[in-house]
Amino acid sequence: MTYIKQVATLEETEQFGQRLGELVQAQDVITLEGDLGAGKTTFTKSFAKGLGVERNVNSPTFTILKQYVGRLPFNHLDVYRLADSEEDLGWDELFYGDAVTVIEWAKLIEYDLPKERLQIEVFYEDEFARRFEITPMGERYEQLCKELFA
Repeated sequence: MTYIKQVATLEETEQFGQRLGELVQAQDVITLEGDLGAGKTTFTKSFAKGLGVERNVNSPTFTILKQYVGRLPFNHLDVYRLADSEEDLGWDELFYGDAVTVIEWAKLIEYDLPKERLQIEVFYEDEFARRFEITPMGERYEQLCKELFA
């Protein structure tokens, strides 16, 4: 089942991201897809706020990975630059440790992703409006969606 969340304002996007950040647990993996400018990083900043991260969160485009501390450790990956890479970057340590992980452009490393995860696609509708299509992959993420959409 895919869940749809329509937002009309930047504030609604921020509220949605923050709410998800409040609900996640250690080892949760969230993948984000969407065109450039769709709002993946804006969503992730709000998600981090929901996790209690106080540092400024920005896209790790050139570093691939940034790590933050909140109520749980938080890994923020942007794997756009890994499009044709076959390097083993130690994904297991990131995905199965005590942190929560958000991966932008995750389809580029799909073969390395955990089978169970929360997939989010962000679609640009107009200047502020976005459509989020959320697909839970696994029982844990079904439960997470039930809480998120309650």
